[in-house]
Order: sequence, then C-alpha cells, then structure tokens
Amino acid sequence: MPYTNEEGGLLNNFAREPKIYQAEPPTDGQKRTYIFFGIAATVLVGSLIVVAFFVSNS
Repeated sequence: MPYTNEEGGLLNNFAREPKIYQAEPPTDGQKRTYIFFGIAATVLVGSLIVVAFFVSNS
C-alpha cells in the first residue's frame, strides 16, 4: 500500500490505481447486436405505451 506523510506526521493511505488500457472499437458482430437490441427495446417500449393507452381508456 502506498503511504504518504502529511504535515504533523499523519499517514495517508491511497487506493491502488487500476491499469489503464486502450478501449477497442466494437466489431461488426457487436455492432449488429447493438442494433438488434436497440430495435427490440424500441418495440418493447412502444408496445408498453400502446397497452397502457388502451388500458387507461377502457
């Protein structure tokens, strides 16, 4: 653990910093999956709104 001394003799304990790495761009397969999940989420939310509209009007 890295410790630092402050004025007055106090010790400070700092958390270890994680290793930094470069993010990689998504592959074509991952992009297709993102598009599929986006469309599925849009259809789900849209259908929930339609159901809520019809239930509230009946």
